[in-house]
Amino acid sequence: MKGFEYLERELQDMKQAGLFRTLVPLESDQGAKVVIDGKEVIQLSSNNYLGLTNHPRLKQAAVKAVEAYGAGTGSVRTIAGTFCMHEELEKKLAAFKHTEATLVLQSGFTANQAVLSSILTEEDVVISDELNHASIIDGIRLTKAARKIYQHVDMASLESALKETQQYRKRLVVTDGIFSMDGNIAPLPEIVELAEKYDAMIMVDDAHASGVLGRNGRGTVDHFDLNGRVHIQVGTLSKAVGVLGGYVASTRAVRDYLIHKGRPFLFSTSHPPAVTAACSEAVDILLEEPERMDRLWDNTTFFKQGLHQLGFATGKSETPITPVIVGDGAKAHELSDKLLTLGVFAQGIAFPTVPKGAARVRTIVTANHTKEMLQEALHAFEKAGKHLSII
Repeated sequence: MKGFEYLERELQDMKQAGLFRTLVPLESDQGAKVVIDGKEVIQLSSNNYLGLTNHPRLKQAAVKAVEAYGAGTGSVRTIAGTFCMHEELEKKLAAFKHTEATLVLQSGFTANQAVLSSILTEEDVVISDELNHASIIDGIRLTKAARKIYQHVDMASLESALKETQQYRKRLVVTDGIFSMDGNIAPLPEIVELAEKYDAMIMVDDAHASGVLGRNGRGTVDHFDLNGRVHIQVGTLSKAVGVLGGYVASTRAVRDYLIHKGRPFLFSTSHPPAVTAACSEAVDILLEEPERMDRLWDNTTFFKQGLHQLGFATGKSETPITPVIVGDGAKAHELSDKLLTLGVFAQGIAFPTVPKGAARVRTIVTANHTKEMLQEALHAFEKAGKHLSII
């Protein structure tokens, strides 16, 4: 069909530059090891931090929910009615996050879009870290508010933005809790102090901090003992929680407003029973099995130290997200491909996901990895790194 020649040319350019990638089908569940092309390899690209994607209790809860309530919900919650289990999950999440209320949406991406596109007007301004997640960037594009970008985790830059925007009705400072490509943690105490000094609101995207930071995985706000001082927390149910979806944790007023004005909530069918029940069970496991977080952080320390000893550059990571920074995009993908031949699945990431010249293989360890698996992965990194003259 004619009309897409310009796309074909761009795709060809990507292939010539070594940046074209294909989807990688998995032939197993999402565990510490996965099967690709019939071969079992160590998985180092999954966000399954606590190993909950295949936890027996989550699977049981999902099956029971399907048997009792069916495969789907039929429509959006404002039209066809909301299942009791949706309300129960939101109450459980609110108690977990120490907030008045929560609202569950289809994904963390749509949760950010719902908040940013609805609660601000042209009288307001949103002030965003330059390395915030794409969902925040897209949410900001949808808002009628003015926007200011401050330099990454630079508090002088943030304060300057706050000083320059005092004429607006409301100012909303938005930051990731853990930055997904570099694995560093936002300096939330300093952000909160500045926001309170200049009478601004704060929104934290805890997608990669939920289940990873804070007591029982409550996130960045709890990690820094800032409960009650952050206006909006957005999280995901698809990473450490192991299932699917996103949530907004805030006040009752924010929840009620999003029900009426949040377009992703208003125009998308609600989570099916299996997803809702599994998410609810996952919250219980976070409270009942804290040893999973202990294993996650123990594995994180072990793997980071191994990469450092081999001489890889891992940037400023402080979390289970550890980038192996290569620089050149084609070289990063070449490292990823070589690792796969050595039994390790770790995806290369290049521009536009990360800046040009900062391409990397991003690794994520989980609670389900054993030390033996991680040592095997380190041996693969050593072989591949030396083969490609990276170390």
